Amino acid sequence: MEPSLRFDYNFLKCKNTNSSEVYSFFELFDMNTPSHIDTKSLYENFKYCEISNADKDGNVTPELLNFNNRSLFDEKYYAKIEKGDIISVHTDDILLSKVRPNLKKFVRITPKLMNCYFTNAFISLKPKMMPIILYYCLRGIFYQNIIAVSRQGKGYPTLNANDLAALKFDKTTIDTLQANSKAINDHILKIESAIRSKESAVKPIQSIIDEVFVHEFKLDYSTFDGLKAHKRFEVNFSMFSNNPDLRFSPKFHRDAGAFVMAQLEGITSKKIKHFLAEPIVLGASVSPNDYSDDGDYYYISMATIKNWYFDAEDAKLVSDSYSDSKKTKTVQKNDILLARSGEGTIGKVALIDNEDLSGVFADFTMRIRLTNYNTLFAYYYFRTSYFQYLVEVYKKGLGNNTNIFPVVIQEFPLPDLLLTEQQRIVDDIQAKIKKQSVIKSQIAELRSQIDVVIENSTTPPV
Repeated sequence: MEPSLRFDYNFLKCKNTNSSEVYSFFELFDMNTPSHIDTKSLYENFKYCEISNADKDGNVTPELLNFNNRSLFDEKYYAKIEKGDIISVHTDDILLSKVRPNLKKFVRITPKLMNCYFTNAFISLKPKMMPIILYYCLRGIFYQNIIAVSRQGKGYPTLNANDLAALKFDKTTIDTLQANSKAINDHILKIESAIRSKESAVKPIQSIIDEVFVHEFKLDYSTFDGLKAHKRFEVNFSMFSNNPDLRFSPKFHRDAGAFVMAQLEGITSKKIKHFLAEPIVLGASVSPNDYSDDGDYYYISMATIKNWYFDAEDAKLVSDSYSDSKKTKTVQKNDILLARSGEGTIGKVALIDNEDLSGVFADFTMRIRLTNYNTLFAYYYFRTSYFQYLVEVYKKGLGNNTNIFPVVIQEFPLPDLLLTEQQRIVDDIQAKIKKQSVIKSQIAELRSQIDVVIENSTTPPV
């Protein structure tokens, strides 16, 4: 009897393979049992990784935390950790994401990651042989096996640790890899070394944007970073009444926020409202009944712009009757959408650069339409650390229920430059991003060579 009562074809096909020429999952891997982490040991700097901190290539950018420096900015991490959402790792462990395994957020624990903790939304495996090779096999020639045992519901696929027991691996393939493991390992390590060399020259787009704006407008990010580090500061009681809604939270009155506003007001006297083609508009709400695969319009939610562009793969279509009733909540080319709610998403923007895109934007986003202004320049400006910090300072609410509204956004400073100057700055940013794209393409090619090495090692000569 199948304990999970699963009857999907791919899962049963994997489970019921009768061939004796296979290795079972537990012949190749052990399942690591999460050990209890005492939070008392976390009252000093430590690194913590959620699934969102991993990318499709297995790289991670951990959060630096410390329970002694707990703040609202990273409260969500501390709250999860206190509930037990934390695991330790060891060298050569392989972590598989339980959520959306199709994104290949699989992580191999190298000595560099030994001092990191991870969310238990990862399944932790210990290979019994060939740890490096098996890691790349799971990402490559065995990837479809992982997807086959994943659970596909109405939403995205998920991976249950118990279902991994259904995996079986071709014995001839494994034996061939093991017989040639030294040569394969050496080849992979050589390619990984070349990848690391290339990666050292990669700059995040955020850094490129900030560097260009710092250079062009003489912004003082050094002082800004120093002020952000201040955990304690004094504020006169009179300052609590020096804003329309009598805000008195420490977040709103940070010295760093006042510094950013002063710097931006020093380079421009204009605000976003001075360049609006029409008032900033909030989007439309939606119900499950409004979705339809037969519709022509996408529903552009916060989730679809979380990566700073509209991602159609994460978007659902809505019915024609719904989109017809929301004509004032649709997008057109050169619109900028800004997420107005949700920690980790609030403040993120996306530029609609496709004139053929038909979409209704969500109620937790706002549409900004500018006139006599380079929208790509505005988009990059909205992505700067300065602008994003203003969103952080002016948003309201606690936990994940934070919001910012058009009446606030329209009052933020916006540089008043000639269109030719705006285009020059845009060209500079795009040229630097293009150089990074070339490097990233070279890295992708090197990664594909690892798959070729493994595939060639398991393919008998003709």
